[in-house]
Amino acid sequence: MIEIPRLPLSDWIDDGLDALTDQFATATKVVSDVMETGIEGAVDGLMWLPPWLSILLFAALSWRLAGVKTAIGTLAGFLLLWNLGLWEPTLQTLVLVIIATLIAVLIGAPLGILAALSQTGYRIIFPILDFMQTMPAFVYLIPAIPFFGLGPVAAVFSTVIFAMPPAIRLTTLGIRQVPSDLVEAADAFGSTRWQKLRKVQLPLAIPTIMAGINQTIMLALSMVVIAAMIGAQGLGGEVWRAIQRNEAGMGFEAGLAVVILAMVLDRITQGITRDNRQTSG
Repeated sequence: MIEIPRLPLSDWIDDGLDALTDQFATATKVVSDVMETGIEGAVDGLMWLPPWLSILLFAALSWRLAGVKTAIGTLAGFLLLWNLGLWEPTLQTLVLVIIATLIAVLIGAPLGILAALSQTGYRIIFPILDFMQTMPAFVYLIPAIPFFGLGPVAAVFSTVIFAMPPAIRLTTLGIRQVPSDLVEAADAFGSTRWQKLRKVQLPLAIPTIMAGINQTIMLALSMVVIAAMIGAQGLGGEVWRAIQRNEAGMGFEAGLAVVILAMVLDRITQGITRDNRQTSG
């Protein structure tokens, strides 16, 4: 019987990760220190305000961006979280989600535009996205630790990688769905590629791009909770402590807080998308 030797894939990955860590350890340490200071500063800044005032400001922002119903839901939900003693973990989670979403969109939107405008870029990027979206979420925690150590920065890094694909996919989809007659009209008027993108394709693709941002936020929130395993604070940390202590009630409260935060963020992004559609219409 012929024995086929085992492919040392795990050894190759470990060696490659060790080499990258050794090569970029200094740079990632600087990035980690700067980001951690920024995250702590943002949380401290939000905690500096009295909780009741912060809640009123969030409700007013929800009213402005998504309407009265969302504002009432935000007010009631956040008051409940304050009452349950989960206000600080909620703010910690919110900061991590916002930072991770901003980074994911800043990276994902240009890649989505590239994939929309270049068939070669599409053929390279989309198989990678398929790989990223089928990889189990817990796997993304592993490479974050050697680069950034335990803590919120590693959580942001893994969250960005996990949550980025929808931003890329729906940016590409939105641009490719722009009616061809409008693109041809822009070409007929002598628009350059940049002018056509900026004045025709991107404005018409905004609703689809916003749907991608909405999905990115939801994935970021789910990943930030999972990232409590590598030292991320916030609501994920409360869930993780409840698991370790086998306290079902505490876990349910933290899980409810995640649901409330997800609903608020979802309704706000939907409100922004609705306003953009009305404006473009």
